[in-house]
Amino acid sequence: MATVADRQASTGVKRARKSKGKAGSLAERRPGFVVYGILIAFILGSAFPFYWSFLVASHDDAKFTAEMPLLPGGNFFHNAGRVLDSIPFWKALGNSVIVSGTVTVSVVILSTLAGFAFAKLRFKGRGPLMVFVVATLAVPTQLGIIPLYMAMAEFGWSGTLGAVIIPNLVTAFGVFWMRQYIADAVPDELIEAARMDGCSMIRTFWHVCLPAVRPAAAMLGIFTFMMSWNDFLWPLIVLNADNPTMQVALEKLQSGYYVDNSLVLAGTTMATVPILIVFLVLGRQIVAGIMQGAVKG
Repeated sequence: MATVADRQASTGVKRARKSKGKAGSLAERRPGFVVYGILIAFILGSAFPFYWSFLVASHDDAKFTAEMPLLPGGNFFHNAGRVLDSIPFWKALGNSVIVSGTVTVSVVILSTLAGFAFAKLRFKGRGPLMVFVVATLAVPTQLGIIPLYMAMAEFGWSGTLGAVIIPNLVTAFGVFWMRQYIADAVPDELIEAARMDGCSMIRTFWHVCLPAVRPAAAMLGIFTFMMSWNDFLWPLIVLNADNPTMQVALEKLQSGYYVDNSLVLAGTTMATVPILIVFLVLGRQIVAGIMQGAVKG
């Protein structure tokens, strides 16, 4: 019996060493030239639109009529000055920052609260209510524009930033996204332990749930900020011409009979800077969320 046991033990040790050796060899392997080539191609493809916008914005429009330059010129600041003279750029920038910032903070907070309730609380009608929330994603936004505009006019909010902010304070996608993430990232045992220690439900959410879902909240924040910043149709309808957001103001640069591409892309390049800043600020949380999702998968 001892001999058989020794053989089984030695076999187990050999298998463990083999598996450890395979894991070590996989860990030591580095990406090859093909992987790096694909990554570089993706990076160049992603950066090319920004470079092209800056390239066109740094030349005169007549320059592109005669030839196609590949290097930036020296007229970017001149074209940027023309943008400032053509549209109320700073007012539109301030309006977009207010709208996008308020909507982003509200969507992240309210969606996280609602996602926590749908994922971890037990209440009557939870399932059908969640189905209803998800079903609203299938409804085109354009269907609600007329009744929404009538409601904003009835409340006296037409022409104000509140008409753009209030309808977007929470989104069905944000609730669904945070519900799915919280259901997997926050164990029920942690919530039960916090409740046994005397924490109220709101304190449990604040001290247990919120730190665990920071990556998902950051990704939802950057997605919401981009969607709000690039929103054009609803602000065009509900806001006045003298109180525009950035996208509505940029549209005025190409509303004439002749479109100056250098002027338009100079304004577009200037309007892209706030989004890049948000990416840099939330970049670590976004990468952490992607890596955490990859490890779970």
